[in-house]
Amino acid sequence: MTQPDPEFESLLEYVRDARGFDYTGYKRPTLMRRFQKRIDAVGAEGYGAYREHLAGDPEEFARLFDAILINVTGFFRDRGAWDYVAEEIVPRLVDGRERGSTIRIWSAGCSNGAEAYTIAMLFAEAMPEEAFRDRLKIYATDADGDALIRARQAEYTPKEGSDVPDDLRDRYLFPVDGHFSLRSDIRRSVVFGRNDLLQDPPISRVDLLVSRNTIMYFGPEAQDRILSNFYFALRPRGYLMLGKAEALHSRTSLFEPLDLKRRLFVKNNGFYTEPRVVRRMVAVEPPAYESETGSLLREAAFEHAPLAEVVVDLEGDVFAINHAARAMFGLMTSDVGRPFQDLELSYRPLELRSLIDEVAKGSQPMITKDVPWSSSGEEGDRRFLDIQISPLIGGGGERSGVVVSFADITAYRTLQDDFDSARRALETAYRELQSTVEELETTNEELQSTNEELEMTNEELQSTNEELEMMNEELQSTNEELEAMNDEMRERTDEAVGANAFLTSILSSVHQSVIVVDESLRIGAWSRAAAEAWGLREDDVRGEHLFNLDIGIPTDRLRDPIREVLAGDEHEDVVLQGHDRRGRRIACTISFAQLMGAGGRVAGVILLMVLELLERDGR
Repeated sequence: MTQPDPEFESLLEYVRDARGFDYTGYKRPTLMRRFQKRIDAVGAEGYGAYREHLAGDPEEFARLFDAILINVTGFFRDRGAWDYVAEEIVPRLVDGRERGSTIRIWSAGCSNGAEAYTIAMLFAEAMPEEAFRDRLKIYATDADGDALIRARQAEYTPKEGSDVPDDLRDRYLFPVDGHFSLRSDIRRSVVFGRNDLLQDPPISRVDLLVSRNTIMYFGPEAQDRILSNFYFALRPRGYLMLGKAEALHSRTSLFEPLDLKRRLFVKNNGFYTEPRVVRRMVAVEPPAYESETGSLLREAAFEHAPLAEVVVDLEGDVFAINHAARAMFGLMTSDVGRPFQDLELSYRPLELRSLIDEVAKGSQPMITKDVPWSSSGEEGDRRFLDIQISPLIGGGGERSGVVVSFADITAYRTLQDDFDSARRALETAYRELQSTVEELETTNEELQSTNEELEMTNEELQSTNEELEMMNEELQSTNEELEAMNDEMRERTDEAVGANAFLTSILSSVHQSVIVVDESLRIGAWSRAAAEAWGLREDDVRGEHLFNLDIGIPTDRLRDPIREVLAGDEHEDVVLQGHDRRGRRIACTISFAQLMGAGGRVAGVILLMVLELLERDGR
C-alpha cells in the first residue's frame, strides 16, 4: 500500500482549516492529480510552495475548488436508466403514496441542475399539474456554489438542451436569445442548496435519492459514511440511484439491488444503522467474557453522550445521570440512588412520573415534542426539548428500567418560528401583491374605459373638425362674396364720390343759393352761394332740419310748398323778405324742383334761392 505523502496531507489540512473544505476523504490519486494541475498552473515547486501560494493569493482557492469539483452532468444522461425510472420508479411513488402526501426527491451532487430538472420533467409527465405543484418537493444540493448559481438560472446551451427528448423539449424548454430556458413551473419545483456530503447532515424522509458518479471520488471510509447518511435520508423502501461508474462494494447490507445494470437500489429495512443518532431502545447485557475495559468504555460513552439522559430503575430510583443531564438540569452525582420523584426533574419541565410508569409497564417508547423549559424561569432563557422515554430490556427479555432522553431543539424551533414568520410575511406580501394586481386590473379596466371614451371623443372631434372645415369653406365662400360686394361697393363709392364731386363742382359754380332737403326736410346739400348768403357752412348745416335754421328769412312759410313738391305736385315760386348774413334787407325768390331717387320716386326737394337787395333801389 502506498504511504500517504505528509506534505500533501498537511496541504489538505491547511485547506480544511483555512476555508472549511475537507477533502481528506477523497481518493488520493484523483485528488493529487487535480492539485498537481493547479501547482503546475501557478508554477509552484511542490506542495509546500503551493501552500505558501494559497496563503498569499486567496483567489487561488476558488480556482483550486473549480479544479477539484468537476461538474460533469447533463439531461437524461444514461438514457436507459432514466427510462427505467420513468416506467418503474415514478409510477410507484405517484400511485403508492397516500392521497395528498408529499413526494420528496434529493439530487445529491446536482452540479448545474440538469439531472434535478430531468427528475422534475419525469414527474410532471406522470402527475396532474395541481398535484405536481403541491405534492412534489425536489431538493438539489452541491458543494460548488458557482454551479448552484447556474442551476438556479435554469438556462442551458443548445448542445445541452439537445439531450432532452424532442417531445419533452417542446413542452418544458423554450429558446431565448440563443439558449434554452426551463418552463417556470419546472424551475419552481426544484430547491437548490449547498451541502457537503461528508460534513453536512443529509436531507431526511426522501423517497428517491439520485447521486450519480459523486461518491466514486471518495475513499472507502468516506463512502461508508456517505452511504450511511443516504440510508438515514431515505424512507423505508426508498430508492437510491447511483451513477454508471459506481458500485456498492461496501455496506451492501444497507441497500438491496433493484436493477444492477442501471444502478438502482432500494433501502433494506432489515438492516439498521444510524451514524448520527445513538439508539438506546435496547440495553444488551455484556457477555460474560467482556473485559473490564469494555465496561468502562461503555460507561464513558454514556457519560459523554451528546443527549441529556437519566436512567430510572423499576423501583423508581435514579440509576444513572450523564454529564449532559447534570449540566442542563443542575443535577449532582449524589442524586444517583435517590427516588426520581424527589427530583424537580420529575415534574419540571414535564410530569414524567406517570409517563415512566406507563413505559415501564409496556414495551413501546413515548416521545413528547416541543416541551418549553427555562432553567432560570426567565423568558429570555426559554428553551424547547423533545423528551423520549424508552424501556430498557435485559438479556433475558426482562424489563430493567427506563431511560429518559432530553434533546434540545431550541435552535430548530427558532428556525421553525423564523420560517413560520417568514412564511406569514410571504403570505401577507402575496395577499398585498394580489390586491395590487386586482387594483392594477381595475385601473387597467378604467384606463380601457377612458381610452374608449377618448376614442369616442376623438371621433366627435373629427366630426366637429369636418363641420368646421365645411363652415370654413362656407366662410371662405362668403368672404369671397363679401370681397366681391366690397369691390362693387368700392366701385359705387368711387362713383358716388365722383358724382358728389361733380355735384359739388356744379353747386360751387352756380351763383344762386341752392339748398337740397330730403323727405324729412333735413339738409342734404348746401351750395357755396348759400353759405355766403346766410353765413353757415355746409358742414354746419348738413343733416340739420331746414326749419331749425336761422338764416334770416321765415323758412316756416316753405313748409306747405315743400310738402306739395314732395307729393309730386308743382308749386309756384315763393318770394320771402328778410336779411342776409350782413343784415341787409333782401327779397328772396325761391323756386322748387323735385329731387328724383331710385325707381322714379321723389327723394327730396331742390330749393333755388335768388336774393335781391332792397336797399339798393331805395325801397
